[in-house]
Amino acid sequence: MKTLIRWLLLAGALLLVAHLYPGVVVKSFTSALIASLVIGLLNTIVRPVLVLLTLPVTVLTLGLFLFVINALIFWAAATVLDGLTVTGFGAALVGSLIYSLCGMVIDVVVERLG
Repeated sequence: MKTLIRWLLLAGALLLVAHLYPGVVVKSFTSALIASLVIGLLNTIVRPVLVLLTLPVTVLTLGLFLFVINALIFWAAATVLDGLTVTGFGAALVGSLIYSLCGMVIDVVVERLG
């Protein structure tokens, strides 16, 4: 049940990102649901590989390169999906930052509920 609530809240967070930042466009709530699922899958499967491959750069930049990886995941989801549009890498960076902050808040709220 927690997973379903978290997924719905993350879709809402994606709609919030689209509302707050004009570089990210989400067509509908259904598109947001699908996009949040794809972003979650990419974060689960692709992100660990990217973090491992870019470990020297991440250490050299004191972890700041992880923001670039998050933006690439966000941008990749937008290129795969029709309902999510990101205008460029800068928009992906800002959108992924807002989405990540919302995700952290959602994680805290969901954990306190259950």
